[in-house]
Amino acid sequence: LARMGFARHAPRWGLLLASPTAIQIHVAAAVTALAIGVALLMGGKGNRLHRTMGWAWVVAMGTTAISSFFVHQLNPNGPGGLSLIHLLSGWTVVALPMAVYAARRHRVAVHRRAMTGMFVGGLIVAGAFTFLPGRLMWAIFFGPN
Repeated sequence: LARMGFARHAPRWGLLLASPTAIQIHVAAAVTALAIGVALLMGGKGNRLHRTMGWAWVVAMGTTAISSFFVHQLNPNGPGGLSLIHLLSGWTVVALPMAVYAARRHRVAVHRRAMTGMFVGGLIVAGAFTFLPGRLMWAIFFGPN
């Protein structure tokens, strides 16, 4: 594994602290959305706590999506541009208000499907890609010392 650039060590949080502010905001919002999202999925639905935490999740998820437009490390066409992952961010910016609207109209199945899709696609799948070799989360948790 050492030949693959994998080294066991404590997380190197200094790499995140040395990253641009946009990346720090993006990571903080994504981790917040992940934590709130897990709690929402595990808890009761439709009650006041769910609605309050849901609004917090919408803010965190919106911040995650919008802040991603200021993160350009994946752009294969050079610095400063957008990459394919930004399509997911654009969809999230559109889908969030649609999912909130569905909840307000008591269209529970539509709301559930949209929010679960954003959680899985926008946080779990996209988040997993941040742990690939060469990415910041890989370096923080697994990269060489």
